[in-house]
Amino acid sequence: MRTLLEYMVHNLVDHPEAVQIRERVTPYAITYRLSVGPAEAGKIIGRNGRVAKSIRDIMAVAAARQGKRVHIDIE
Repeated sequence: MRTLLEYMVHNLVDHPEAVQIRERVTPYAITYRLSVGPAEAGKIIGRNGRVAKSIRDIMAVAAARQGKRVHIDIE
């Protein structure tokens, strides 16, 4: 699932080397903390949060297939 998140985020930003993803796994949930450059945050969040919601929706489907829940925090 981490590779899916990396793929989506790296294709949205201009400087993919600035992307940092931290992962915390528990038996029932996975939490990702996504850090990008200050100029790139708007591209990840999108207008009215639409891009961020889409990323969260796609990750939720992938997590449901594994029987887990996923949380994505954008910093």
